[in-house]
Amino acid sequence: MPNTLRPSERLKIPRQKPIEQPPDVRRRNFEEVSMGFDESLVSQEALRCIDCKEPLCIEGCPVKIDIPGFIKLIIDKDYVGAAQKIKEANYLPAITGRVCPQENQCEAVCPVGKKHLPVAIGKLERFVADYERLHDGFAPTEIKEKRNQKVAIVGSGPSGLTCAAELAKKGYSVTIFEALHAAGGVLRYGIPEFRLPKSILDQEIENVKKLGVEIITNFVIGRTATVDELMDEFGFEAIFLGTGAGTPSFLNIPGENLPGVYSASEFLTRVNFMKGYRFPEYDTPVKLGRRVAVIGGGDTAMDAVRTAVRLGPDKAYLIYRRSKDEMPAREEEVHHAEEEGVEFHLLTNPVRIIGDDKNNVRAIECVKMELGEPGPDGRRKPVPVPDSNFVLEVDNVIIAIGQKPNPILQATTPGLEMSRWGTVIVDEKTGATSREGVFAGGDLSRGGATVILAMEDGKRAAAAIHEYLLKKMEAKSVKATV
Repeated sequence: MPNTLRPSERLKIPRQKPIEQPPDVRRRNFEEVSMGFDESLVSQEALRCIDCKEPLCIEGCPVKIDIPGFIKLIIDKDYVGAAQKIKEANYLPAITGRVCPQENQCEAVCPVGKKHLPVAIGKLERFVADYERLHDGFAPTEIKEKRNQKVAIVGSGPSGLTCAAELAKKGYSVTIFEALHAAGGVLRYGIPEFRLPKSILDQEIENVKKLGVEIITNFVIGRTATVDELMDEFGFEAIFLGTGAGTPSFLNIPGENLPGVYSASEFLTRVNFMKGYRFPEYDTPVKLGRRVAVIGGGDTAMDAVRTAVRLGPDKAYLIYRRSKDEMPAREEEVHHAEEEGVEFHLLTNPVRIIGDDKNNVRAIECVKMELGEPGPDGRRKPVPVPDSNFVLEVDNVIIAIGQKPNPILQATTPGLEMSRWGTVIVDEKTGATSREGVFAGGDLSRGGATVILAMEDGKRAAAAIHEYLLKKMEAKSVKATV
């Protein structure tokens, strides 16, 4: 059934608000904050799409989902068909519908957003992905041709899962090697349950496995086996490296090594992956005092401070050296943090962490900042305000200012070209590294980015690996006939 409303009529429909837990309830639990749209809301929101002749939203999507196509199927109430339409381009829609920053991508270029709020594309995507799961509508993509070549994927985060799914759909034998004891990478250890329930992640991983992808856990490339051994002894003809960026960066200020100081990586891994918030039911404790400060302004900082809130401190502070307008975190996450009682200290930079006579954290000294001239990245550089130092009493500090790749894989792979930041250098169009047959993407090559950009890398690399292996087969065929 086509959308019979005229564009002028569609523009009068207000953007629908998702169903959410009230802030005073959700700050005491780890259940999902947003429950998305119900069928009534999703029907109204889909009608807001004006069916542009040149759908800019597709270009705004890193993985090029046919957004108008799946919205039309929603209007027809073919929700399973809409989910399948999305999966032509993105095999993990229940994940991206929750954590993708649509407001900076597809929704940012939606023409409806020029005078009104843009169509809530992410919430529509989430609804149909959930509907498919809850109504047992999933059917794996039909694989039309099986190929004999084997491809190894190192890392089971968003780039690895995407690359694996795309190659499996093309008929390759794909194996994912994961260092931890469960698959998912940053989706499992980095993103809290209240944003991405692990049951959702588990189902999306199962969907990838139903394509024939094998996942081997507790296998550290660079220790259990090297990249060269995967090729020479295991018989893989191409490899995609998607090991992420799990090594935290630090401030390099006095007191950073005191007990009570966490990196966001350690803190979120303890809570998300090891269920520290359910100690002693689970073995890994997370000890927080009455006052917690998180340093940073990105999504990881927001995840850390909102997780800290749920562990019950009296005060949770977010300290960020720029203003709110410069925060790289998603607007929705910042809004949720404010609703949950996080106290923001903006244009503020820590200069030292202060311990008590037992070397436990008791305070953090900060300096007020102001924005100066733009730096090389175009962002105005924060500079200290003279004589503006002040002390904030805290019991814990969580540092969330960025991460970099673990060097194990790079150190054990001769000839793999790296940047001075420890990231693997790749061809931007293919993801190819300096090693023949070895490709990379996600945070390993970017040094820290969003889930959807990692998926874009995985998808791009899968296409390049397919071309590489086709040429390799052609070369073998020519050689055999000579």
